[in-house]
Amino acid sequence: MSGLEVGARLRRALARHARRCGLDVTIPSSSTTRWASATFTGARHELVLALTAGDGAECWLADLPEAELALPGHLIADLKIVRMRQDGTALSATLEVLTVEDR
Repeated sequence: MSGLEVGARLRRALARHARRCGLDVTIPSSSTTRWASATFTGARHELVLALTAGDGAECWLADLPEAELALPGHLIADLKIVRMRQDGTALSATLEVLTVEDR
């Protein structure tokens, strides 16, 4: 599976997880770059999430690095929130995610 395909699956998994928590999240921008080490192959992803502040949004984001997100054929090796910004009721967060192929 290409890095772009796993990037699309990651975006859908994040949106599904947010909906299950009663939140509506959009992903106005994202990028995916293939990645490999001596033992693993995968992809690095940067995503910007946009959602309404309040109603658990901040808690959802805080818990997101430990969340179980289904990505068939891949594992989330690392998920970090690198930036968060609130402007009135609008909340945006930038995530960096490393996915690796599950062999």
